[in-house]
Amino acid sequence: METDPAADLLERARGGDQDAFGELVAPYRHELHVHCYRILGSFQDAEDVLQETLLSAWRGLAGFEERSSVRTWLYRIATNRSLDAIRAGARRDRDVSPRINGLVPPEPTHLGEVPWLTPFPDDMLDVPDPAPGPEAVVELHEATSLAFVTALQLLPPRQRAVLILRDVLGYRGAEVAEILEATVESVTSALKRARATLDADQALTEQRRQPPGPEIGSPEERRMIEAYVDAFTTHDVDKLVAILSEDVWLKMPPLPFEYHGVDAALDFFRTIVHPIGRRLRLVHTRANGCPASAMYAHDPVTDTWRANGLIVVGFSGDRIHEVTRFESGVLASFGLPRILD
Repeated sequence: METDPAADLLERARGGDQDAFGELVAPYRHELHVHCYRILGSFQDAEDVLQETLLSAWRGLAGFEERSSVRTWLYRIATNRSLDAIRAGARRDRDVSPRINGLVPPEPTHLGEVPWLTPFPDDMLDVPDPAPGPEAVVELHEATSLAFVTALQLLPPRQRAVLILRDVLGYRGAEVAEILEATVESVTSALKRARATLDADQALTEQRRQPPGPEIGSPEERRMIEAYVDAFTTHDVDKLVAILSEDVWLKMPPLPFEYHGVDAALDFFRTIVHPIGRRLRLVHTRANGCPASAMYAHDPVTDTWRANGLIVVGFSGDRIHEVTRFESGVLASFGLPRILD
């Protein structure tokens, strides 16, 4: 009779074998990280909670009664650790300067409410996760988009957890109730309120209405990226605005300023665009399912290129629908340096 490998790993882990425990949880590490990120909106906070989740699972193996799968058991721990982190104030809203590169930006059309938002590297999204459960209604691409993760942050924490577990991961109502130690009725009520709030979110609603952008890695996508890079590095505001959609969004967490619409974008870029003579380099990567570029500015004193931020662009058809700039501190998550030779 053949031995079930997972059962063997579990038995060995319960006997104190840390290597066996590592093998047992390894298939779920990346998807748990993404799950914590959706709840918390921050790559680093999610990474911290993931480590707490694995430590808690290791210490709590004796209490795992196998009434659910190991995966569901880990999701229960990760979800509750994420909610604990929110209650404990894991996110720290920072005081930020109203200036960008020493310049005062024009009046924003909106003020962002999620200054702790950070991007998630695509390299860590492309993992062989199990297929979503039968209750999933949110498409995978949307479920990792910046607009969706931002909208999630505006939900009360438990509503956020319920919506992710039900609509993204596809757990049934009874399973979610068990994970959150709640009643099915309260889960159903929370899900209804969460869906209504997301349906009213302007940025997410607009994203859902947009035509899809070009296929990843296609010649059309490369052409659009090259046009964007050319306009940005040559400080050509007219070229840059010409490739934006009419209802484009510009965002820059942790700064709260947001600009909606091509006219607002034009005012912003005319004020903030890097001056002619300042040399820029963009290093390509991907974040949250979109093309991204690490921006480096040339330092003539040291003849090096210093990190100036990460820009994530979302395409709609043959136009850019969203531009989100993050501070240079996020580059470490992408394996990118602060300084290029």
